[in-house]
Amino acid sequence: MRRRYKLLGGMAVFAFALDQASKWWILVSLPEHRAITIIPGYFDLINIRNRGAAFGFLNRPDIEWQFWLFLAATVVAVGVILALARNARYEPAFFMGLGCILGGALGNLADRLRFRAVVDFLDFHVGTLHWPAFNVADTAICVGALLVCLMMWRNKPEKTEKAVRE
Repeated sequence: MRRRYKLLGGMAVFAFALDQASKWWILVSLPEHRAITIIPGYFDLINIRNRGAAFGFLNRPDIEWQFWLFLAATVVAVGVILALARNARYEPAFFMGLGCILGGALGNLADRLRFRAVVDFLDFHVGTLHWPAFNVADTAICVGALLVCLMMWRNKPEKTEKAVRE
């Protein structure tokens, strides 16, 4: 198997396993809608469900179609990741980023299939400013996207001689 798929797959399995293990721990340790203060005024652990997307977008119990939308979005994302992996030049950080995105997407997909919602538990806030709760899968997706963007920016295609003259 080629190095790119080993790296991508390894990172995806790592992100998925860490996400699911952390969610399992929250589910068995903390009743739903309860919080434990870790750093007073800044950080709590909380056990909540998000039926929507990032930042609670479409997090409404009165609609059902968002499940199918996010299921389809995950399938499309997996297809795009595999197409990128097949066609991209080998750059380890790029494939690590793709693996993080894939593992995070599959971690949240597993929740959606089991609970029809995603388990969120990391709750950061400062005074009245409150960041929406998130999880390890969300973190993996963000870190992976940052790595992919940095590698794409760093390895921009060289301009052609004609384009440089114009």
